[in-house]
Amino acid sequence: MQFDNNSLLPNLFGQHESNLHQIEKSLGVTLSTRGNRVAIAGSPSMVEAARQVLILLYERAKRGVVLDGGEIDAAIRATATEPGNQLFVEGGGIKTRKRYVEPRTAGQRAYVEALQKHDMVFGVGPAGTGKTYLAMAMGVAMLAANQVDRIILSRPAVEAGERLGFLPGDLKEKVDPYLRPLYDALYDMMPSDQAARRMETGEIEIAPLAFMRGRTLHHAYVILDEAQNSTAAQMKMFLTRLGEGSKMVITGDLTQIDLPSGQRSGLAEAVDILNGVPGIAITRFTDQDVVRHPLVGRIIRAYDAKS
Repeated sequence: MQFDNNSLLPNLFGQHESNLHQIEKSLGVTLSTRGNRVAIAGSPSMVEAARQVLILLYERAKRGVVLDGGEIDAAIRATATEPGNQLFVEGGGIKTRKRYVEPRTAGQRAYVEALQKHDMVFGVGPAGTGKTYLAMAMGVAMLAANQVDRIILSRPAVEAGERLGFLPGDLKEKVDPYLRPLYDALYDMMPSDQAARRMETGEIEIAPLAFMRGRTLHHAYVILDEAQNSTAAQMKMFLTRLGEGSKMVITGDLTQIDLPSGQRSGLAEAVDILNGVPGIAITRFTDQDVVRHPLVGRIIRAYDAKS
């Protein structure tokens, strides 16, 4: 293979050719570089798979995407599951203030399409599949485009329970530890000074799930994260807050429920009851959609095998 833009090769190959080594190890091929050329040796099927992976990654590099281990693994899995896959080449991402976020897997692409087309979306699946990250990206993009007036981020504070009031500080300081993953995703999409300013003006609001009762949320983009830890009553209460011009995204992992034994998750009940309801989309992620370190997917598969 020959690549026409030499400036992209350090990103494509990785530091000390680490990206190429990852492809070699995963596909059982040998990659040799000379200038802007890469030679691939191995079985015909694996040589073709490696070629497709390099094509996908080169297209990503041309769009300025930093090719880390997660990107390499996603490209390998996309090629293995869907030969000739155009997942990365076609685009279909989300533009935020700080970055252009693109789906890395077929499951993520379906999720992004659901976020674009539906007013209520459930994202259900294991850790590391981008459920919250992509939801946040869409919310930030819609706020920037004035398609919504505000973003509301919520999570159940299950671990705190009745002890929440004994934690030091005001309400924000009490619930911040439980909402930190939402902050992390937000700051990845928007400069921290802008995020802080918008939080001060109320354009971005952080609210524990328990404090949503009695509200009607108009022209808002609302994310409920870790929804597997909501009770059935809390979930029904939350879903009925949806107001005019609003969108809701509910994310969670049904394998990580922290509710007391015997109490059914509100998320599990909701996806059962609402499956097939017009206007509601339910995206179910699998370990094939994990985009964190490749080990995360293997860990999930190992635990699933024992359950």
